[in-house]
Amino acid sequence: MYKPAITGTGVFTPDQTITNDELVEAFNAYAERFNAEHADAIAAGKVEAKDPSSSEFIVSASGIEQRYVMDKTGVLDPAVMHPHLPERSNDEPSLMAEMALDACSKALKQAGRDASEVDLIICAASNHERAYPAIAIEIQQLLGASGFAFDMNVACSSATFGIQAAADMVRSGSVRCAVVVSPEICSAHLEWRDRDCHFIFGDVCTAVVIERAEDAKGAHFLVHSTRCATQFSNNIRNNNGYLRRTREGHMEDRRDMLFVQEGRKVFKEVLPLVSAHIARHMEDEGVAASDLKRLWLHQANKTMNDFIGRKVMGRVPEAKEQPNILQDYANTSSAGSIIAFSKYSDDLQSGDTGLICSFGAGYSVGSVLVERA
Repeated sequence: MYKPAITGTGVFTPDQTITNDELVEAFNAYAERFNAEHADAIAAGKVEAKDPSSSEFIVSASGIEQRYVMDKTGVLDPAVMHPHLPERSNDEPSLMAEMALDACSKALKQAGRDASEVDLIICAASNHERAYPAIAIEIQQLLGASGFAFDMNVACSSATFGIQAAADMVRSGSVRCAVVVSPEICSAHLEWRDRDCHFIFGDVCTAVVIERAEDAKGAHFLVHSTRCATQFSNNIRNNNGYLRRTREGHMEDRRDMLFVQEGRKVFKEVLPLVSAHIARHMEDEGVAASDLKRLWLHQANKTMNDFIGRKVMGRVPEAKEQPNILQDYANTSSAGSIIAFSKYSDDLQSGDTGLICSFGAGYSVGSVLVERA
C-alpha cells in the first residue's frame, strides 16, 4: 500500500468578469421588458410579474460580488440572457478540454511532473458537454498522458469524489500519478432570467495532481483519509438529457432543463448533513477541532459556510482558517473548494492538518483530510 499525496494544483480562470451591478442592470432590463409584454396577463393574475434584482440583495443572499465567465456578452444582453459559446467541429478541442489543458498544465508544473508520467485522468464536473467520447479521454490525448481516463459526475461534489477515487487507486498501486480535473461551465446551465438564482454561478477549471508521497518532488499534502456520502433529494435538479427529445413539447423553453433548486429546503437539510459528515469523519480519524488548521469548504453561499465552520470548529473560525473565494468567483460547483485549497494552503506548516469538503445535489458530500508534509 502507498500513501497518496496532493503534489500540485492548478486553476484556469476566464478573462471575463461580470459584476453584480452589471448583472442587475441586465436582469432588470429583461424583467421590465417581460412585465410590459405580459401586462394584461399579470393584471389578470395569470402570470407572475418579475421583481427587480439588486446588488445589495445578491450580496446579502450569497456573499457573491462578481463571477468569471467564458462569455459575458450573451448573459448581459436582455434579449438573450445566456452565454454565446459557438459550436466546435468534432476535430477541434472541446471547450471543457481546452479549459482543462490550462489547469492541468499548471498543476503538473507545480508537481514537477510531465504529462507523460500521468497514468489516470478523471474529469470530474457537474455537467459534461457531451455524453461520449469521454471528455477525460480527450484531455488525456491532448495532454499526451498514458494509462486511462474517465468522466465522473457527482454535481458539486465531483472533485472530492474524484480525489477519493484517485487516492484509492494510488494507495492500492493500480496507478502511480493521477490528475483530477474539474472544468465547470456553470454559466451554461444557469437560468439567468430567474431572480432567485441568476447571480449564483461562475465558470472556472481546477486540477489536482495525486501521486505516491514517496514520489513527490516538492511541497505536498498527504491524503490521510477520504469520506463520501450520498442521500437522494430532488431539491437541486437539472432534468436535461437525451430523453428530452422523446417527450411532447421537447422544443419548448422548459425551465427544468436548467439548474433548479428549492433553496430554503437545501439550507435546512444540507447544513446538518454536512456538519455531521465532517464531525464523524474527524472523530473516526482522531482529529479534534483544535487540530484543524484550515477548512476549505464548497463555495456555494457564505451563510452556509459560516454555519458549517462554527459547527466544525466549535467557534467562529478566523478568516484565514476558513477562506472564502466565492465573493470573487461565485459558486463554481465542484471546483470551489479546490480553488480555496489552491489559493490558501501554501502558508501551512509541516504537520498542519486541513479538510477539503464539498456538498451539493444528490445530496452528496465529500471530505478529504490532508496534512502538510
